[in-house]
Amino acid sequence: MSKGFNSYNSIWILVLLLIIGGLAGSALGNALAPYIPWLKSTSSIGLRPVTLDLSFITLHFGVTAVLNPLTVIGLIVGFIVYRKV
Repeated sequence: MSKGFNSYNSIWILVLLLIIGGLAGSALGNALAPYIPWLKSTSSIGLRPVTLDLSFITLHFGVTAVLNPLTVIGLIVGFIVYRKV
């Protein structure tokens, strides 16, 4: 039986919950970092900016994510909430 969402809307709900979880975890990690030193550890993953110049249009591509421990936990909580909805 369906959960009440069609598959198209379900993907956007997942993305929204992951963004909310990641932002909440990142904010909490930054707020608690002065008191809990291991929360200062971050890892940066992504794709460096690349430019494609076609003389009539210039495109820039690049994505970078900076993760701390609470950001990862926030993403996991967002996914768990998605599975429960």
